[in-house]
Amino acid sequence: QVQLDESGGGLVQAGGSLRLSCAASGRTFSSYTMGWFRQAPGKEREFVATITWSGGYRTYYVDSVKGRFTISRDNAKNTVYLQMNSLKPEDTAVYYCAAVRGSYYPASASSEYDYWGQGTQVTVSS
Repeated sequence: QVQLDESGGGLVQAGGSLRLSCAASGRTFSSYTMGWFRQAPGKEREFVATITWSGGYRTYYVDSVKGRFTISRDNAKNTVYLQMNSLKPEDTAVYYCAAVRGSYYPASASSEYDYWGQGTQVTVSS
């Protein structure tokens, strides 16, 4: 079992930055592929980014955030991060952290993940 706890959301102006954190419980965090998803009001949950646990920490992003968002992980701290720069109003959503044991690339479908956090709200004003 893995429990995930997101933090770092908030209100920011367009063009600003936020860093989301996802703290995971469990001693085997390093063997999990991690992902970030988001869900805007009235829309389906959307893949944002993923990072593997081995093989050089391979990353993969949805096209709309490439060059603006960076996913990273610190296995010593059992934490995965999502650095979000040049934020746009269309980035407004609840952001969710997700985990699946093993190394999958790219794990871009929500059905691939077994564990989910409660979400953190990100609001970007124009």
